[in-house]
Parts: sequence; structure tokens; C-alpha cells
Amino acid sequence: MAKYNNMRDVMKITKALADANRVRALLALRGGELCVCQITELFGLAPSTISKHLSILYHAGLVESRKEGRWTYYRLPEDGGEPAAREAVHWLERSLEDNAQLCQDREKLKKIMRMDPAEICKRQSR
Repeated sequence: MAKYNNMRDVMKITKALADANRVRALLALRGGELCVCQITELFGLAPSTISKHLSILYHAGLVESRKEGRWTYYRLPEDGGEPAAREAVHWLERSLEDNAQLCQDREKLKKIMRMDPAEICKRQSR
């Protein structure tokens, strides 16, 4: 079992994972980078709510982001990120492998990935 010396980092990760929507968003990123609008479409929540969840995951070191024009994309850390974050994601994957909600998310995300992100964003801003 790995040991971590920085209590603050472990507590940030623990707090970030204390919300079901953040866990769902984190695990949705296993398939690759997603635009905030795609994650918003997946959950059907307000963009500001999704952005807040993603910000918490980002500050815990669980996700990385990049801006491209007016869009922000999130992904799991390249090279696995910090050991504590990497192990947290692996633990979630193992623990929730057959979770019904996450299976539904995967199926819905397949449909979303076939949609044009610009159209999704346009529809959400109406």
C-alpha cells in the first residue's frame, strides 16, 4: 500500500470525491478529454454547477484542463498525475465497475460524443 506524506493533498482528494456528481464526472473522463458542455449534457445540470464540480476536481489534482477559444476541456492527468490522485481514480474504477448509474453514463456519453460540441454549447446557452 502506498504512503502519502502530504495530508493536505489527501484531504483535497477526499473532499473532492465526497460528491456523487464529481465522482461521475471524474469517471466519465476515463474515455478521454471532454468539453464542459459535453459533461453538462451528460448530467443535465447548470453549466455553473458543472464548472464548480470540475474546479474542485482540478484543485484536488484529479483532472487537468485546457482552454481552446471559448471552450474548456477536462481530462485525467497525463502520465497519471500525482500518485494519490492516480490511486484514487483506480480505486473508484475498481469499486464502481458495475455501478448502474455509471453504466448509464457510459451509454449516454457514447451518444453525446457523436454530437457536435458547438451545437451542444449553443443549445445550452439558449
